[in-house]
Amino acid sequence: MLTTSDVIAFASSADLARARAFYEGTLGLPVAYENAYACVFDAHGTMLRITAVAEVAHPGYTVLGWRVTDISETVAGLESRGVAFARHEGMEQDAQGVWTTPNGDRVAWFTDPDGNVLSLTQFH
Repeated sequence: MLTTSDVIAFASSADLARARAFYEGTLGLPVAYENAYACVFDAHGTMLRITAVAEVAHPGYTVLGWRVTDISETVAGLESRGVAFARHEGMEQDAQGVWTTPNGDRVAWFTDPDGNVLSLTQFH
């Protein structure tokens, strides 16, 4: 039923102004609109709705991710904008914090100001 419908991605924030500064200023996503309930971005044709909440839950897993063509270049670009990439104990990650999966995909994780786990993936 939904094969011809567009996906809307959601994440939450306890501070929409801070979230907007990060997603727009740091990640470079254009704002589609903002109101008291959400700040909505155009994530390369996908609607990304950062919803205002009183408190952000921290599930500990990735809530949003981007497929990239050159993860090393993307990580370097985001690091130059102040993004810190996560290190995970027990996972062999390179100097940039990129983990290579057994099948050759490469993944790096970072968080937004509310602690939502975000990722970059370069598929093999």
